[in-house]
Amino acid sequence: MASASTLAPGGIDVGAYAAAPVMPDVLPPVKPKKGFIGFLRRNPTIAVGGFLLLLMLFVAIFAPVLGTVDPTALAPAKRTREPSSMYWFGSDMLGRDVYSRVLYGARVSLLVGFSVAFLASIVGLTIGMIAGYIRLADSIIMRIMDGLMSIPPILLAIALMALTRGSVQNVIIAITIAEIPRVSRLVRGVVLSLREQPYVEAAVAAGTRTPMIILRHILPNTLAPITVQATYICAAAMITEAILSFIGAGTPPIIPSWGNIMAEGRALWQVKPYIVFFPAVFLSITVLAVNLLGDGLRDALDPRMAKRL
Repeated sequence: MASASTLAPGGIDVGAYAAAPVMPDVLPPVKPKKGFIGFLRRNPTIAVGGFLLLLMLFVAIFAPVLGTVDPTALAPAKRTREPSSMYWFGSDMLGRDVYSRVLYGARVSLLVGFSVAFLASIVGLTIGMIAGYIRLADSIIMRIMDGLMSIPPILLAIALMALTRGSVQNVIIAITIAEIPRVSRLVRGVVLSLREQPYVEAAVAAGTRTPMIILRHILPNTLAPITVQATYICAAAMITEAILSFIGAGTPPIIPSWGNIMAEGRALWQVKPYIVFFPAVFLSITVLAVNLLGDGLRDALDPRMAKRL
């Protein structure tokens, strides 16, 4: 008797298996989003931190068109006014508009933070690569950096500011000098591990010159950690600038900065807390935004911590 199915050795009906329907997948394959939007979805910390930072940049750049007045204009007859429709953040003891001073103060804090992060990263990157790759220079340079690191950054900045007059430029220089040792030590540690890699040893065996090895093989691999470190330096620089201005060792009082505003309002803190409250909130939000951005970049750039879908 003929049969439609075919028996394989062992008595297995091959036709029955061939006629079995294909079962659909229970869960469809996940297709990760590509492009900039997909990157932000995979890294929400970067999205939140970047949005807050862009918002503060917008406030700083467009402060003159956001309903502000001259932040240095005095009006003794309208001093210590409570927040209202005329004075959104109130007025200080000299009658100056706190709202205008806070918005213009964002320019000083962001300028100091970005400038210190850029300068400290460039100088620290150069020193760290030289110290990490050239053994003779390592023993000399890093002892100097260790000496600077033994002094707390705020005390070092205060000492440097005591030797100069108060200005935004001198504040940037003082904080940059205090932050350089930390960047150089980070870069040195990265370079020490990179110079033992096989591709670096192959380049040395091939007769490639040291400057070319540093530029081609060492420098590209230090950009990720130095970028993350730059965000933390930016946040620390803004806090240090506020501390220096608060104790009278930073920017001149005539320049509206968040530290100066809080320093001028501390005498009236118990009766007029809004003078200190609003600049403190803006400073906290800005520092939080930069720290969130740094944490997100660390997770995105570190392959051991990156989120894979």
